[in-house]
Amino acid sequence: MGRKITGAVLVFISCLVTILLTARKTDPNNALFAEPYTGSQSCRPCHERFYTLWATSHHGLAMQPFSPELAARELTAPKEPIRIGAYEFQAVFKSQSGYILERGPDGEKQYPIEHVMGGKNVYFFLTPLERGRLQVLPIAYDVRQKEWYNTTESMIRHFSDEQDQPVDWKDPLLTFNTACHNCHVSQLSTNYDLDSDTYQTVWTEPGINCETCHGPGREHIRICAAAAADNTPLPEDLKAPIIHQKYGYTAHQVDTNCSLCHTKGAALTTTYQPGDAYFDHYDLVTLEDPDFYPDGRDLGENYTYTLWRMSPCVQKGNLDCTHCHTSSGRFRFRENPNQSCLPCHRQRVENAPEHTHHPENSRGNQCIACHMPMTEFARMRRSDHSLRPPMPAATLAFQSPNACTLCHTTESPEWADQWVRKWRTRDYQKPVLYIGGLIQEARKSQWNRLDEMLSYLKNPGRDEIYANSLVRLLAGCPDGQKWPVILTLLRYDPSPLIRSSAAALLAAYPDPKGQAALLKAAEDKFRIVRIRAGAGLAGKEETINNPKQRAAAVKAIEEYKTSITVRPDHWSSHYNMGNFLMNRGQYTEAIDAYRMSHQFRPDVIEPLVNLAFAYNLTGRNENAKQALRKAAQIEPKNAAVHLNLALLLGETGRLEEAESTFRMVFKLNPQSAVAAYNLAVITASKGDLDSALDWIQTARRLRPDEHKYSYTHAFWLAETGRPDEAIEILEAILNQQTDYADAHRLLRRLNEQKKNSAP
Repeated sequence: MGRKITGAVLVFISCLVTILLTARKTDPNNALFAEPYTGSQSCRPCHERFYTLWATSHHGLAMQPFSPELAARELTAPKEPIRIGAYEFQAVFKSQSGYILERGPDGEKQYPIEHVMGGKNVYFFLTPLERGRLQVLPIAYDVRQKEWYNTTESMIRHFSDEQDQPVDWKDPLLTFNTACHNCHVSQLSTNYDLDSDTYQTVWTEPGINCETCHGPGREHIRICAAAAADNTPLPEDLKAPIIHQKYGYTAHQVDTNCSLCHTKGAALTTTYQPGDAYFDHYDLVTLEDPDFYPDGRDLGENYTYTLWRMSPCVQKGNLDCTHCHTSSGRFRFRENPNQSCLPCHRQRVENAPEHTHHPENSRGNQCIACHMPMTEFARMRRSDHSLRPPMPAATLAFQSPNACTLCHTTESPEWADQWVRKWRTRDYQKPVLYIGGLIQEARKSQWNRLDEMLSYLKNPGRDEIYANSLVRLLAGCPDGQKWPVILTLLRYDPSPLIRSSAAALLAAYPDPKGQAALLKAAEDKFRIVRIRAGAGLAGKEETINNPKQRAAAVKAIEEYKTSITVRPDHWSSHYNMGNFLMNRGQYTEAIDAYRMSHQFRPDVIEPLVNLAFAYNLTGRNENAKQALRKAAQIEPKNAAVHLNLALLLGETGRLEEAESTFRMVFKLNPQSAVAAYNLAVITASKGDLDSALDWIQTARRLRPDEHKYSYTHAFWLAETGRPDEAIEILEAILNQQTDYADAHRLLRRLNEQKKNSAP
């Protein structure tokens, strides 16, 4: 929950931005909101038992109004104030109210508690702020430890490369209307007005109600009431007006219903209804995000669904959430957890100690202890739903958690690795170590194993989540050999998630084959693929000659445009709209969109980087430099930001400043061939050809496929009296690119000079 933006920055091109949404949003202006929702009380007369189970569940109590009775029943009085910076905060409960008391340099202030969220692990408290905002208060309550604590400090992730920082409690990341509302109330509308920057948020009822999963209930109730009044049997198709997951639902549809609140993803629409396909309404975050370890274990909060799709049990298509959980979220097998693995693993369940190597009644003899180890983030416990076995070797490679040492806290991963290798002669850890290593290198923009990454993507048996992660990470790879593989994935991969990521990547591919593939993807069955294709085709409609293809492209572009306006109160909506306008050549309007995005999140660099590009295209280079310098202040170690600043400085003739900035880029990213090449050019312009030759050789080593670098190297070798070396390089270029005119001319001249100088 910090301000840290990590990973490669995809600058100056329209790119997919991950929005941390976790559930549905319903717009009251949308016809769906006008459908007859009746509230959970209307279900009670006929479904008393289920109502009672639901009302007392964590789903039913996902949010509830604050009351002194709740405070007396669930909370303990704070022992002392909690200091956060220059301020102290303390919960105060009166006979009719509760509030958080703030003491600081400006005196005292009371923030009334209106709503309470959570209760399984923690309670968060909401207070009204200006312009209709409901804000998570700066202190929360740990249910297990029975203590008050600093809300945002608990949400720090411990990344391997940099320490995350806590945000201020009034940050939009902790605004209920913006960030966390959808999974805690039902049939909600934020009613956000962009012009006034205000909310008038309403919902049907707090908590996750019956109609969230079963759909609107009025027609179902009308049919039942009519039958009762007429004393006639209920009709055969009674379930038609209401959704019942046991009848006709696939495992994927069941999981999708649950996933909306248990996913780290991005909303594409506001129109999801129970039974719809996930990828028609949502995108999914995968291991390109540093909140996952490279092997796929949780680091930050990831809400289960990504790991769930990695489970071999789920991938077989028969397992869904309700096998283990009731519709109200309770675990069905609390008394005997091993029963949850039946009927598929009967032999192992009936002979559990033989399989687990732990005593009969011990914790280690439970399937979930090893296959669903529990970790904690922000004081919230979560089980690993990938259902994979313990992998202590991955702990050694990636520092990810493993079930063995989570339980045996005094032992080392090396100790655990020895035991699992003794018990399992098959090296089941090897595939995960392999693909996790590829993910880790791609995150660092290290492409020495690009051939292996591409081979993995071409393997029909590849894991969807690992493969999608690699596709998204390949956005930072400059090597052109990736394109044939990406084209094939878009055309033929069975996963709509992977096809969509391939389409997003192909937006940057200038070859006509890329546009042809995007035109086909514009007619894909799944909206997520059409949307990503539409993003890549935006601004190119007039170049499409085939009327049918043009119509499909226009429709996909409109779907894309609609998808990026789903969240007008989120910085990424305006950022993506800026990208859309840039692709259409509407640079002035794009500048306005990027500036609006920056206003929503002044600490995020992507809008500033693309704003600089828009300024550059309109001839406003001083504004462009200011935007990039501001981005560099936000992320001083971001090589991509400094690289763009250096290129702009060079373009405007400020070579001394450009040189020092390029050197900083190369220090931050020793894999930057662009920085090495430009340093070669600058040092050559100063007459230092020795340094120039060193830098150009570095650029060639990093990008052997970039013939411009090789040609420049050959040219300088010729200039310094080394024609034979230059000829060798030029011949190698022309063996691969026969139409390189400059290389032909220089080679011809050098051969003539060599011939004329022969005795």
